[in-house]
Amino acid sequence: MSHLTSGTAPMQGGNFSSAAEFILIGFSTFPHLQLMFFLLFLLMYLFTLLGNLLIMATVWREHSLHTPMYLFLCALSISEILYTFAVIPRMLADLLSTDHSIALRACASQMFFSFTFGFTHSFLLTVMGYDRYVAICHPLRYNMLMSPQGCACLVAWSWAGGSVIGLVVTVAIFQLTFCGSNEIHHFVCHVQALLKLACGENVSILAMGLGLVCIAALLGCCLLILLSYAFIVATILKIPSAEGRHKAFSTCVSHLTVVIEHYGFASVIYLKPKGPQSLEIDTLMGITYTVLTPFLSPIIFSLRNKELKIAMKKSFLSKL
Repeated sequence: MSHLTSGTAPMQGGNFSSAAEFILIGFSTFPHLQLMFFLLFLLMYLFTLLGNLLIMATVWREHSLHTPMYLFLCALSISEILYTFAVIPRMLADLLSTDHSIALRACASQMFFSFTFGFTHSFLLTVMGYDRYVAICHPLRYNMLMSPQGCACLVAWSWAGGSVIGLVVTVAIFQLTFCGSNEIHHFVCHVQALLKLACGENVSILAMGLGLVCIAALLGCCLLILLSYAFIVATILKIPSAEGRHKAFSTCVSHLTVVIEHYGFASVIYLKPKGPQSLEIDTLMGITYTVLTPFLSPIIFSLRNKELKIAMKKSFLSKL
């Protein structure tokens, strides 16, 4: 970060004399809707926290759910809570404040944690796809392949992979020199928005490299999940009874729905066509991934997973 913290000479194109802070202007284009956005996002954030905590508490209380699938689901809920905590509280504060400045270190921290937990989420979804593949395609070897030690390693590798990507992206971005305006045209410290503020001959190369890293990681996870489900579908089709096929596929529905939702919104962010985009469109597209996706995930897992839904009713609703 030496280029950012040590430079004190005036930079070209504005009154911005150092990269000590940035200005987040993502919601400034919706001045009359900020209070409505605050209330809506606050409710969605609280529901996201409550939903994930409810899932974790249910799995913890019900010994019948102490299986790899639900332990992975707990890890997924933890990554989702941490991801939203890295992004949404700051966003809510900006909606009520007239001061939208964010310090350099806070911006770097937000980028690191959002990328770390976001990609950890993707890796955990991939691990959950592998778990369903083993359960359906190799049921006799399930206990051996998905042993507690093996599950712990898969979760650890998912967190390690997310941390590596978060570190690589953050270090690469904050080694750049920023010149001109310090206004980030987003409501978070977004990579593409920061790249537009950077100057130097290597910016376009770095942008291409980071884009390839992120897209390769997402596509790699997506392809592994698709491969798992290709084998799962082939195995399910061999089951002679319709009831057996339905029972096998029902264990995958919630995971598959969240995968489609997760990668659908991620593709909007990372694979959108390059070109002039209005700040309003960028802000609304960012909301789908940072607020809507975490909000929908616990709903999908709670409603589409029959075993988890029954356990929730037994653990909590029956005592009301």
